[in-house]
Amino acid sequence: MPSDATATPHIVLVTGASRGVGRAVARAFAATGAKIALGGRDVAALEGVAKECGGLGSQETVVLPFDVTDEYACRNAVATAAAELGPITTLVNNAGIAESSPFMRTTLDQWRRTMTVDVEAPFILTQSVLPGMLASGAGAVINIASVAAKLGLPYVAAYTAAKHAMLGMTRSAAAEFASAGVTFNCICPFYVDTEMTRATIANIVEKTGRTEEQAMENLVSPQGRLIDPTHIAELCVFLASPAARSITGQAYNIDGGLVQS
Repeated sequence: MPSDATATPHIVLVTGASRGVGRAVARAFAATGAKIALGGRDVAALEGVAKECGGLGSQETVVLPFDVTDEYACRNAVATAAAELGPITTLVNNAGIAESSPFMRTTLDQWRRTMTVDVEAPFILTQSVLPGMLASGAGAVINIASVAAKLGLPYVAAYTAAKHAMLGMTRSAAAEFASAGVTFNCICPFYVDTEMTRATIANIVEKTGRTEEQAMENLVSPQGRLIDPTHIAELCVFLASPAARSITGQAYNIDGGLVQS
């Protein structure tokens, strides 16, 4: 996290960067002149985002194909990004999954899969970037959570539990490293206008016979729309900026007024 106008550019690792919120975050940081490490599993999609962020194969952007459920792959991705771009100054833990199922039909496999992707991976990646951040006395870890980190939502028990855990981890790290110059914050959006949300809508239509408009009734914010991913991206840029150095341990709602806390 640069401390003044003459500091070197941000070096940002974004997971789940091939589409949706991750793509928007990568593009927003690239627009500031940051160097971007793009993490994800879809190589072709990552390469497309890399072109949008400064050019595939340039010294400003690197594609990191890896599976966040693999501990070694996570730690290796951080090492590779640092070797190719320099020590990571900002980590955006965006990769996540959300499976819908009634509580009594939620399987242990679903539970464990969600915890692995939504909690364990951010934990491992945060551990991996911290030594470099602590050595420099600066850095930002931004966790993309959900309003489910603050509410008990029906039919997504595993996801809700995972996002509560992500928020707890963020706050604990913020308290532990408050004097070290590294900040830890969560962003908690409601349903975002992404492919994942569109898949959710299609699933509701298929299972209930409702129209797309009816399926969206409980997904749009009080402002009457899905959340724009660029709004999340711009908040990420702010939280990694010098202006936010005194902000840590916070959970920002981007939900059109749904959760007023």
